[in-house]
Amino acid sequence: MVIRQDALAEWTKSSYSANGNCVEVKAAEGHALLVRDSKSVSSGVLDFSAKTWSAFLSDVTRTARF
Repeated sequence: MVIRQDALAEWTKSSYSANGNCVEVKAAEGHALLVRDSKSVSSGVLDFSAKTWSAFLSDVTRTARF
């Protein structure tokens, strides 16, 4: 799964979110994706390159047991 940089202009919660306990993602300038804890938005963010994020999603999709 590849995320277009303009697709997530605002913080977006996962569609798998339950009771608000989830992560949120947002596209950032410079082809990066920001990730934060939706329960503690002021705790900081993780910054991933688009390539790294795509590799992570690919690995999760390949190994997940939904």
